[in-house]
Amino acid sequence: MHVGQIYNSDCANGTGIRISLFVSGCTIHCPECFNSQTWDFHFGVPYDEKIENLILNELRKDFYEGITILGGEPFEPSNQETLVQLVRRIRKELPQKNIWMFSGYIYDRDLILGGKRYTPYTDEILDSIAVLVDGPFMAAKRNIALRFRGSENQRIIDMPQTRKAGKVVLHPAMQSALESSL
Repeated sequence: MHVGQIYNSDCANGTGIRISLFVSGCTIHCPECFNSQTWDFHFGVPYDEKIENLILNELRKDFYEGITILGGEPFEPSNQETLVQLVRRIRKELPQKNIWMFSGYIYDRDLILGGKRYTPYTDEILDSIAVLVDGPFMAAKRNIALRFRGSENQRIIDMPQTRKAGKVVLHPAMQSALESSL
């Protein structure tokens, strides 16, 4: 896996102050993607133990609410194999920090058993994250007023509640956005 960018003290990609890790590699290729340079699986630098330690050491600072992993595409199979290791370390060493992930894939179609991006690591990742923002960016549904999303088809999913209920449960950030648009 390669890393395109790491933003410290980011507040645009989830609640609170976060680290945002942009992984490289995406086969979806959404038209008008804001980060198309990360489609290339070799964009940026190779992810290694040094980068992982830098991320964890930064994330230890009290002011961080958590980390957001986006891309590129975190759920490309080759990225999942590496990201599961990072997720495990965060859950073990910093269980008070939450993890958000963004994916152009649809949770209840592509990331479930039998889905086109389901791997032996998918369930462990999904069981370990607080929020999944899912769905491809659609330029025709672009809405700059949306919080944490680029287009109206994307959902902000509360993963612990979704996994418990066995169906998609929207995160409160999504609920308040829906109510304000009525």
